[in-house]
Parts: sequence; C-alpha cells; structure tokens
Amino acid sequence: MLALRLTRGSHPAVQLRRLLVAVASAGTGFLLLCTLGYAMGHPDSPAAAALRLGWCATPLAATVYFAVAVARTDPATKPRPGLSAIGLGPGRLMAISATTTALACTLGSMLALLFFLHLRGDLTGMPFDGAAAEFLASDQPLPLPAALTLLALVPVTASVSVALVLRPRDLRPASEKGPARSYGRFGVQGRPDRRETFGAYGRFGAHLRAGARGSEPAEQLAQTEQSEGADTTTHDPSRPPAPREAPRGLPWGIAVLAAGLAVEAYANRTRDGGGLSLPGGLADGPASVLAGWVLTAIGLALAGPGLTHLCGRLLQSVSPGALRLLAGRVLMEEATRIGRPLGVVCAVASGGFAMTALYDADAPAFGPLTTLGLLLVTGCTVATLLTAALEAKHARADTTAALLRLGAPATMLRSAAALRAGALLALFLPLTLFVAELAALPLAGR
Repeated sequence: MLALRLTRGSHPAVQLRRLLVAVASAGTGFLLLCTLGYAMGHPDSPAAAALRLGWCATPLAATVYFAVAVARTDPATKPRPGLSAIGLGPGRLMAISATTTALACTLGSMLALLFFLHLRGDLTGMPFDGAAAEFLASDQPLPLPAALTLLALVPVTASVSVALVLRPRDLRPASEKGPARSYGRFGVQGRPDRRETFGAYGRFGAHLRAGARGSEPAEQLAQTEQSEGADTTTHDPSRPPAPREAPRGLPWGIAVLAAGLAVEAYANRTRDGGGLSLPGGLADGPASVLAGWVLTAIGLALAGPGLTHLCGRLLQSVSPGALRLLAGRVLMEEATRIGRPLGVVCAVASGGFAMTALYDADAPAFGPLTTLGLLLVTGCTVATLLTAALEAKHARADTTAALLRLGAPATMLRSAAALRAGALLALFLPLTLFVAELAALPLAGR
C-alpha cells in the first residue's frame, strides 16, 4: 500500500518515466508471447523457435536496464533524514523501489497479454482480416501457464535487478569496520560513533553526555573516547574535496572489445561454422559472430566510463579557460554515471549500423516483430542515457546554484553543457563507426 501511495503521489515527470517502463515491458512481453505463438504454430521446428526466444533476450536486457535507471532516479525512494525514525530505512526504501518497478512492469505485461489475445481473436473477432493468425497460432488454444511464465520474466528480472543495485551498502572504510555489536534498543550494529540519533537524543543527548563527562579527568576522557572509537578527525569546509579517481574499467573494456573483434575476424575466416540467422533475414553466417558481437558490446559498456573520464581530462589540457575547466571537471565527476549508458548506446548504434550496412535492397522489408525489437532496444538505451543525464543534472544542482550566486552567467553554463556534448560526440561517434565497420566484415561477403 505504501508503494502504491508513493506511486500515485509522484511528480508527473516521474510518472512519465514509469509509464515508459510499462510501455517497454509491454513490448518485450508481446515479443515473448509471439515467440510462444510461433512455437505453437511450428511444432516441427523447435530450433527456430528457440532462436527467436534467444533474440528476445536483447529487448529483455534493454528493458531491465531502463527500469533500473528509472528506479535510481526515483525521488520517492531516496533516503532522507527522519525516515528511519518511522521505519523507512535504506532496506525498506529499496523494497519499495523494487515493488514499484514490479508494478510498472506487471502493468505492461498485462497490456501485452490483452493485445496478444485481441490479435488472436480470443477477446473479439479476428482483427486485420486474420493477417496475424500465422505467427500467433490462433487456431490452437493458448497455454495459459506458459504465457504467464513468459510474461513474468520482465517483472521478476527487473525487480530483482533493482533490489540488487539499490541494496544498502556499508560505505565506511575497512579500517573503521569493527565487530558487530548492539547498543541498546535503538542501537545500530557497529561502532557507537555511527549510532543513529532519534528525536531528543540527537539534539540534547550529546550535550548531556558531554556534561556528565566534564567531571572526568582529561586523560580518562581521552581513553574513553578512544575505546568507543569516536571520530576525532575534523573536515575543513574551506578545502575542496579530493578529486574522484578515474574509472578502472577502461583497460578491461579495451581488452574485451579487442577479444570481440578478434572473434569476429576469426569467424570471417571460417566457412564451416554453425549457421546464424539474424532477425529479419538480414544475413547468415557462423554462430561465433554472435559471440563476437556480444563481447564487443560488453567491451564498449565497460570502456564507456573510462573514455568519458579521458574526454574530460583532454578538455582541460593545453592552457584551459574557465569554460573548458568547468566542462572537463563535470565530465570527470560524472564519468561513471554517464559513461556506462553512453557506452551501451554506442554498442547498440554500432550494431544497428552494421545491420543496416548488411541489408540488401532486394531483400524483403523488416517484419513487424523485427521492427518492434529494434525500436525497443534503441528506445530503451537512449531513454536510459537521458535518464542518467537527468540524474547527473540533479546531482550537481547545488553546484550550479552556487555558481549562479557567485555571478556566473547562465550562458556560460549552457555553453559548458554544449561543449561536453560536443566532446563526447567527437569521441564516441568515430568509435561507433569504426566498431560497426569491423562488426560488419564477417558477414559482408556472405
């Protein structure tokens, strides 16, 4: 009930993002149901049905990735002061976020089931003069358990992924983590200086404790503070925070990307490999091409944060001004948040460009299911990137407000945003075209 109330009272922009998650879930669920209909209508070709089900893994992964990004930017499940006092700690907020994601995906799955039944003619008459009867197996009864199992894939996978990504973490350094101990009824497992304050204790408890210890000798008080693990270090607000370290996934991403391109080059030399049929009948080739494409996509996703951090560092090189310093610093700070979705978009764009280069003008046009799958993958990845950019904008809202108070013109902030976008485009666009050309080579001569 709490998840439903938070969902109903959210901002319209948040509701729009959840609606987009439901639409993506509906499209993926419809593809899965169409795969079931094809398997029912072609019982003598289980390999083709299994291949169609395997291709549905890509829209499923894109939908789950988008659902996780929307859950991360949901303001209703952000930890805020005072929520722990009413039982809404990080674990409870994580459960609410996973429940909200499951509700949105379940709504989309139910819409997909209704549309699928409508096309089969189970609810009303056969629409479109029975044009969809071939791949929906409208002459056979629909196995409801199998349909519900396929429809449950998106809500279950999305909610579990959200729970894993938003699970509470102990961010303390390893040197500060002591043995788990309990301190009273409201105590927190851990050290006493990490105890959470509730109500009057947070305002007056520390003063009462200090007054009670005022009569103790100084040495005894110091020993007591040391034994309880009190944090005596102070933070100077005048000093800026230490710069964030560069993402460490760039070497691994380059290695995985090179491995994927090597697998594709090896597949180009082999002529007796297993057959691979791309969606829409674009081309046929060795099955190892699929493994190379998957490795290439993973490599781009891993290298995205490192490339974004490198782009920000290059912007600040060679006597930078205030504009380039601001743009490069923001790119370095948001490299992990922006770089990974940008790498995924780069991987999807390179795959789409490779498939377009392989398309023959004399071949039949894309079918409706292939078009739906391409729209789902492209739309979810682009929407995830835009959601990550919105999250980054909200994360640096205080910095932007401080710059405006100091007299920075708004045009400079817009120019810095345009400069960041141009720098990322100048780096990732040639990389996408290069990877796409190499990905299309194994199937170009077949």
